Amino acid sequence: MRLAVIGATGGIGRHLYAQAVAAGHEVTAVVRDPRRLPRPHGPVSTVDLSAADPATLAGAFAGCDAVLSGLGARSVEETGIALRGTRAVVDAMRVAGVRRIVVVSAASVGTVASPGRPDPPRHNPGDGFVLRHTAARLAKLFFRRYYADLALMEDLLRDSDLDWTVSRPPRLLDRPLTGRYRVVEEWNVRGGLFIGRADVAHHMLSTVDNPEAFRKVYGIAYDGAVESLRRWAGVGGRR
Repeated sequence: MRLAVIGATGGIGRHLYAQAVAAGHEVTAVVRDPRRLPRPHGPVSTVDLSAADPATLAGAFAGCDAVLSGLGARSVEETGIALRGTRAVVDAMRVAGVRRIVVVSAASVGTVASPGRPDPPRHNPGDGFVLRHTAARLAKLFFRRYYADLALMEDLLRDSDLDWTVSRPPRLLDRPLTGRYRVVEEWNVRGGLFIGRADVAHHMLSTVDNPEAFRKVYGIAYDGAVESLRRWAGVGGRR
């Protein structure tokens, strides 16, 4: 397939790019600073997604079968980039005639109210009692603006006519690819506290040519609290 990877030098984007290239796809990297892409394996498009020009993006997407996005704020100052950048991406996809997009969001977004989902569930059914009343509350308190941005991004995709998929991971880790994780449609993985960025990228790529994943949201995490903590601590090594 011909793919475009948004944010190909970011935490998840660099894994998307490397795994897509390794799988034999033709990949266009869409990055803010091409100097941070150590080994380009195809076209590179320099675009600042905080103020992107859809026309420039449309050129990067020309001939592509799908777009994969690791876009997200890396600081409080960047909050809002998920919505602004994804809006530019969606507009550019329409111009370029590309319908398929896979994006990364966050586990807590399922309980964040937005214009498109004004009455979300108070608690995610995948979260246990402790997580609901401690970690989830604290995360929403400290990252409220970040999650609101992602919720609006998800609204944008739902309102579009595109074939989208949203991946919602919990806390992200820098761990080698394992390929061992659970995926749950719509809700969070029960007891899933952590997931490696490489595994998030692996799942996103696995959905890209799967029609059953179109217009769906997935929770993704390592399987259960014990396994999540093992992965976080690095116990057991790579499997």
